[in-house]
Amino acid sequence: MKVKFAHLIILLIVGCLACDSARKEVKMEKLPYFDLKGFMDLEVAKLDGVSVSKVSRINGNEKSAEVTLSSQEWKEEFQAFYEADINKPSLALSYSTNAYFEYLIHALLPDEKGNVKEIKIKYNKDYPSSITFKMKNENLFFSTATSGEFYLNQVTQKLDHYTIETTQKVVFMKPTNIKISGVVR
Repeated sequence: MKVKFAHLIILLIVGCLACDSARKEVKMEKLPYFDLKGFMDLEVAKLDGVSVSKVSRINGNEKSAEVTLSSQEWKEEFQAFYEADINKPSLALSYSTNAYFEYLIHALLPDEKGNVKEIKIKYNKDYPSSITFKMKNENLFFSTATSGEFYLNQVTQKLDHYTIETTQKVVFMKPTNIKISGVVR
């Protein structure tokens, strides 16, 4: 009985250690490109309940508002940034990565297909101070181009201001231009 109990304890310990080491391997997995989604999650968590002076423009008609957003609303506000994340297995070899001074740039290779054309990250010391991206998607009937800018305040290490602009064009219709910008208060 004691031998069976000892074997059971040893099996449980080995099983727990195996699970723990597997978890560590997943955490240490290195992504091929800048982790835009993870970065946005970190920054959105800092913004819960923060006020923003927001300007929305649709085809030239502009509206201004002072709003306070929850984390979920900020995540929705930055949906374009989440969509610009290029860490997908199908895109693993689709981008060139270059570092120039304080910039890290991921650019779509000429013969590759992808909606995200470029992501540019500017670093101040070891943390991003700004992120910009350009996306474009087109087919016979529809085209859309989206760009985004996200700037951090270097003193507070929180969002300072941002801009997201999209132009959509459907065949036989006028293009629609939407621009949203905000300054955090």
